[in-house]
Amino acid sequence: MSRIRIIRIYSQIRIIFSEAMRRAYKKHKISPDAVYNDVAVAQLINKVMKKGKKTTAQKIVYQAFDAIKQKTQKEPLEIFKKAVENASPLLEVKPKRIGGATYQVPMEVRAERRVFLALKWIIDGARSGKGKPMAEKLGQEILSVSNNEGAAMKRKNDMHRMAEANKAFAHFARSR
Repeated sequence: MSRIRIIRIYSQIRIIFSEAMRRAYKKHKISPDAVYNDVAVAQLINKVMKKGKKTTAQKIVYQAFDAIKQKTQKEPLEIFKKAVENASPLLEVKPKRIGGATYQVPMEVRAERRVFLALKWIIDGARSGKGKPMAEKLGQEILSVSNNEGAAMKRKNDMHRMAEANKAFAHFARSR
């Protein structure tokens, strides 16, 4: 057998073993929140929470939703859903090492990760504001993102711009 053929066989065996050794990931079930009976709101509460203080996080989120309802006279859950949808990225770049060089390869974002990133960016945008209570800042950020403005939308647009700039390396995403 030639040396190249042996190397190919060895690399195929290594891929098979590495895939077989991986454990199946057990997905964590999140129960819906008490007031709106929605899983996305429960995720938002969990992301706002610091040091295990869930009741404080719930107060912040529900006060933010009350502020949204007072400002817009609309259902806050609909505005929140629209904000999450607007802030959810479609593409992201992941570094991939190929032949000694690292390329930023644009890849499609899974649905769960889209929601995660959107919530993370909304909360980061709210936390970056100074001088106001967190509930007020979170309500403002949700409102601005639902209107395609705000810090979370800026992060999404930056990520899409990076993916667009690196679309020449998109063919690396398909190779294994």
